[in-house]
Amino acid sequence: MKKEACTTKKVFPELKAPYDSLLKDTLYPWEALPKIKAWIKEVQKSLPEDFNEVKPGVFIHKTVKLYPNVYLGENIILMEDCELRPGAFLRENVFAGAGSVLGNSCEFKNAVLFPHVQTPHYNYVGDSILGEYSHLGAGALTSNVKSDKTLLILHFEDGEIETGLKKFGAILSDHVEVGCQSVLNPGTIIFSHTNIYPLSAVRGIIPGGSIYKDKNTLVKKRGEE
Repeated sequence: MKKEACTTKKVFPELKAPYDSLLKDTLYPWEALPKIKAWIKEVQKSLPEDFNEVKPGVFIHKTVKLYPNVYLGENIILMEDCELRPGAFLRENVFAGAGSVLGNSCEFKNAVLFPHVQTPHYNYVGDSILGEYSHLGAGALTSNVKSDKTLLILHFEDGEIETGLKKFGAILSDHVEVGCQSVLNPGTIIFSHTNIYPLSAVRGIIPGGSIYKDKNTLVKKRGEE
């Protein structure tokens, strides 16, 4: 895939508020990751009255379903009809869109979930953006730091891009299905309507409308061009 195919407009072609204010000034979507903290703070300033500030810097819509034993850290927004199941661990800088599920024993840090994202069981989402209706199967993880701790470089057909980021998990477009116990390695980008087989170790750029079976087997879904 070439660099031009991986711009913000290609990964998220139909941005709506408030996500557009996070991504509108970026050429590539990963440029938004260091901006998440400040963006959440800015969005908090204009939240309507049906949000409760349950502790300083943590805003929860009145329709959120909050189970026992949930940890809410710092700088968090939970939009309407979110569901936080027992043991959910929200560290800091987390935005969860309307109707999202943050499941039991799942951890979140510097993460943006678009509406209706499903992370139901034993997931880690760090330094990542998950598009609308994306779903992580049980035990699926975003790995956000390389083992050698070096800055992440993305490789394209027409050259490399130095991201300048040490921490970069995954960026998912809409309707992405990630199978159980898969690992999305640092810098993984998955385009819309793609399915990842369970137990996969994924890295790089995965095109839309595909089925990722393993690193050597990527097929188009029926009906996809």
